[in-house]
Amino acid sequence: MRALNKLTAIEVKRVSGRGRHGDGGGLWLNVTSSDSKSWIFRWTPKGGTPREMGIGSYPAVSLAEARKRATIGREHVAAGRDPKAERDRDTGKTFLQAGEAYLEAMASKWTNEKTKWQWQDAVHTRSRPLHKRPVAQVDTADVLRVLKPMWLATPETAYRTRGRIEAVLDYSKAQEWREGENPARWKGHLENLLPRRDRAAVRHQPAMPYRDIPDFMTRLRTVEALAARALEMLILTATRTSEVLNAKWIEVDFENEKWVIPASRMKMKQTHEVPLSPSCLSLLKRLYEVRNSEFIFPGQKADKPLSNMSMNMMLRRMKVEGVTVHGFRSSFRDWCGDETEYPRETAEAALAHKVGNSVELAYRRGTAFEKRRQLMNDWDKYCG
Repeated sequence: MRALNKLTAIEVKRVSGRGRHGDGGGLWLNVTSSDSKSWIFRWTPKGGTPREMGIGSYPAVSLAEARKRATIGREHVAAGRDPKAERDRDTGKTFLQAGEAYLEAMASKWTNEKTKWQWQDAVHTRSRPLHKRPVAQVDTADVLRVLKPMWLATPETAYRTRGRIEAVLDYSKAQEWREGENPARWKGHLENLLPRRDRAAVRHQPAMPYRDIPDFMTRLRTVEALAARALEMLILTATRTSEVLNAKWIEVDFENEKWVIPASRMKMKQTHEVPLSPSCLSLLKRLYEVRNSEFIFPGQKADKPLSNMSMNMMLRRMKVEGVTVHGFRSSFRDWCGDETEYPRETAEAALAHKVGNSVELAYRRGTAFEKRRQLMNDWDKYCG
């Protein structure tokens, strides 16, 4: 038998010349362009003519995975079986199995806990009518069965669910678990079967009127719960849920009274320095005295943060309705615009929104932080 494992992962990634590149043992990388590569397994049945079958697209199927599939193919050939027939018999995956495989494959791509939860929710909950359906047989009627009940009631959720179903089906095609067009695609397909979204009707996160914040903060500070302290910090800093819940003590600079959130945890992928107001500093110092984890707000296990839903549940226990945790950022922004004279750029910078071009941002770096410190101190006084 010809030598095995001729290719390297780097070669597979970089190769761009059209044609086939052999790895040995019947495994070939078929390159049609720099961004279109797929794996092929070739074999010759005893007394027959050479045959071949696709075993997945690259990079959805890595070199290591392609070798595993080629090994299985060689075992079938050695036993006198048809590798293609055996593969087709073994790949009757359901949509749920395909979805879970996709979630596992993409896990490292999603650094934001909320994003991970949204994808899991789309696969495990929103797409429940598809769960037992063989992924190879999912058709337009199946997709519409999922989308129609939510299309008008919750259009934004429905549209995102459609996109996530489309991604799972595309992944399944790359894995050779299904063939043909994607029945969840929008352009040229579902756009002709479902009413177009009214973008003006897309709802923003419900927010508490800023005039109600002082009374709410008074109530919140009487609640003895770590989730209450997390929510208090979120409001005082105008940050996002994932930024607060995944915060670690190493990020807190008590001496310079600031919290430095690394770029890897920010939506804009840029480090964000948050000035800590007096009340926020006091809160953090109290928690620091009783810390038992690297996380400021540890969950039931010290090596994990509080649940992503902990602050929402806190609102429910306090019987606060029609309000979301994320909405407190809007409350802060409305207060800035209605009750203060701070420039728009300062308020947007406090929310870690990118405002202006790169030159403007470079010139503002020296003063933005101190302006934001004044703003957050005034917000602290208002909340208190």
